[in-house]
Amino acid sequence: MANTPPVGVLERCDDALSAPGLNRAILIITLLAMAGHFILMFPGVFGLPERMLGQRTADLPLLVLFVVGGIPILAQLAIKLLRREMGADFLAAIAFVTGVVLAEYLAASLIILMLTGGQVLEGFAMRKASSALNALAKRMPSVAHRKSDDGEITDIAIDEIDIGDLIAVFPHETAPADGIVVDGHGSMDESYLTGEPYVVAKAPGTNVLSGAINGEAVLIIRAEKRARDSRYAQIMDVMAEAEQKRPRIRRLGDQIGAWFAPAALLFAILVGYLSDDSSRFLAVLVVATPCPLLIAIPITVMSAISIAARRGIVIRDPTVLERLPTCQTAIFDKTGTLTYGRPELVEVLAGPSMDGNLVLRLAASLERYSKHPLASAVLNAARDRKLPLDEVNHASEKPGQGLSGQVDGHEVAVTHRNKLMKSDPDIAGLLPDTAAGLECVVLVDGKYGATFRFRDTPRAEGESFVGHLGDIHHFKKVMLLSGDRESEVSYLSELLGISESLASQSPEQKVAIVRAETAKAPTLFMGDGINDAPALAVATVGIAFGKESAVTADAAGAVIPEASLVTVDELLHISMAMRRILLQSVIGGMVLSIVAMGFAAAGYIAPVAGALLQEGIDVIAILNALRLALRHDIDADIVED
Repeated sequence: MANTPPVGVLERCDDALSAPGLNRAILIITLLAMAGHFILMFPGVFGLPERMLGQRTADLPLLVLFVVGGIPILAQLAIKLLRREMGADFLAAIAFVTGVVLAEYLAASLIILMLTGGQVLEGFAMRKASSALNALAKRMPSVAHRKSDDGEITDIAIDEIDIGDLIAVFPHETAPADGIVVDGHGSMDESYLTGEPYVVAKAPGTNVLSGAINGEAVLIIRAEKRARDSRYAQIMDVMAEAEQKRPRIRRLGDQIGAWFAPAALLFAILVGYLSDDSSRFLAVLVVATPCPLLIAIPITVMSAISIAARRGIVIRDPTVLERLPTCQTAIFDKTGTLTYGRPELVEVLAGPSMDGNLVLRLAASLERYSKHPLASAVLNAARDRKLPLDEVNHASEKPGQGLSGQVDGHEVAVTHRNKLMKSDPDIAGLLPDTAAGLECVVLVDGKYGATFRFRDTPRAEGESFVGHLGDIHHFKKVMLLSGDRESEVSYLSELLGISESLASQSPEQKVAIVRAETAKAPTLFMGDGINDAPALAVATVGIAFGKESAVTADAAGAVIPEASLVTVDELLHISMAMRRILLQSVIGGMVLSIVAMGFAAAGYIAPVAGALLQEGIDVIAILNALRLALRHDIDADIVED
C-alpha cells in the first residue's frame, strides 16, 4: 500500500488552501475574469467594434482564472482523495475539471464562483483561530527577578529558576513559579486557576501559585518548583495535549455530501456512458453540485450567530451550533456553573467552653491569607458580625494540610474532619454529626474550637434546567464533575437531580473523563475556570461561563459572559432552530438538484444553463436560510427566578 502524507501535513495544507484571504482573492479574480470574458465576447454591448477579437481571445480571461483559481481547487481535490473523503465540494471540483477538459469554460468558471463564494461566506461565519494555548503562554512572564543573598536583584529567564531561589514579584506582575512567601504582605489574584473571583491575601508562609497576578505590594517568594514543573506549566501541558488530540469533527455539509457526491458522480458516469454524450455528463455534474451545502449552510450559521449575539452569547466556533443538537451527554463543572460561586457560612457550631464569635474572629483573621474559596465566606461572616480582625504573625497553607498560623497569641488551625480522624481521633469524637455540604474544623491552641458549615447557593434555575434536558433537548446522561469535596458535590447532585457526580477532580482527570464520555457519545461540557479549559477543548461542544478568563473563552466554542442557565437554554433552542432550517435548505436544494439532474440526463439542460439553474436553486436555499435571522420567537423553556 502506498504511503500517504501524515494527517497533520494534510490538514495544514488544507488550511492554507482554505485561507480566507486566498478565497477572497480568487473570488475577485473570478468576477473580473467573467466580466472580461463577456466584454470580449459581446464587445458591441460595451461600445466596442463587433467581433473585433473572437472566441479564443474572449476565453483568455477564463484561462487565466483556471490557472489562478483552478490550482488551489485541484490541490484540495488531491487532499480529499488522500483522505478518502468525498464531501460537499468534491463533486464541484470534479465538475470543474470536466468543464475545463470539455472546453466548457463558462460553466467551469461558474463552478469556481460557487465554490469560492461559499467559502468566503463561511469565512465570515467562522472565527479566526484563537489558540487557548497562546493565551495561556501570554500570561506568563519571560523573565524573573532573582534576589541574591546580599539583596541584589537580577533579571533571569524563568527557565533558569532553581528550587530554593528567592524571587521578587513586583506589583501587578505574574508569579513565575510555585513558591512560598518569605517576606512581604500583600494579595494575589488566583482566579485563573480556581475560577473563583477571589483575591487571596499573602503573608510569610503562604503558598503562591505560578500564574497568579500580584497586587500592590512587593512579595519575596522562595521557589518550590522550577517554572517548567509548576502548576501553571502542568495546565499548559494538559491544554497542549487536549488541542493535539482534539477530534476532527465532520461538518454537516460533509456528512451529507459523503453519500450524495459519489451517488451523483456514479449517475453522471452512467448517463455519459449510455448517451455517449460528454456534455450530458458535465451537465449532470453541474446541476448536481450541492451548492446549498456550500452556501446555505454558512448563511444559516451567520443568521444563528446574529441571534445569539442579540441574546448576549458569543459564538467563537460556529460549528458548535451544528453539533449542539446532537449532544447526548451534558457534563457540568459545579462552582460558578450550577452554583453562583459564592459560598456562605451558614452555621458556627462552637466546641465545649468555646465562644463562637472568638473562634470566628481568629479564623477570619487567618483566612485572609488563604487561597481556598471558603475563606471569603468566613471573612464575610466576620464582617457581618462586625468582628475586628487580629494581626497574623505567621501563616502556612500546605496542600492537604489545611491552614495554620499564629493569631493574637493563639495557634489557630483550619482543617477538615477526615484529617482529624487520622491525626487526632479524640478531637474528631467531639465533632457534630456530618451534614450535606461543605464544612471545616477550627482548632484553637490544639483544642476543638468550632465547626463551620457552608453552602454554595445553587442557581435558581438549576433544577428546572437540568430536569428538562432529557425531555426537551434529548440528553441521555447528565454528569457533575468538580474539583470540590465529595460532600458538597453529592449535596448539589441530589438537590438538582443529577444521578452521576465525581468530586475532587484535577484538570487532568477532568480531561480524561470528558474524553472518555465523548468517545461514547457527543458531549456538552460547561465550566468557568482555566482549570476547565482543557476539558472544554476536548468536548464535542464546550461552553464557557462568565468573563473572568480569556483562556477559558478561547478553549470553548461558545461563551456566556453573563452567566445564566436560561441563556444556555436559549443557545440550545437557537442551535435546534438553526439545524431545522439548515436541513430544510440543504435537503430542499438537493431535491431540486436531483430533479434538474433528471432533465440534464435527458438532454434538456446544457452545462452553462445547468450552472445558471444551480445558481437559482442557491437563491431559493439562501432565502430560506435568511428566515432564521428574522425570527424573534426563539425563547428558553425555563425562566430565571
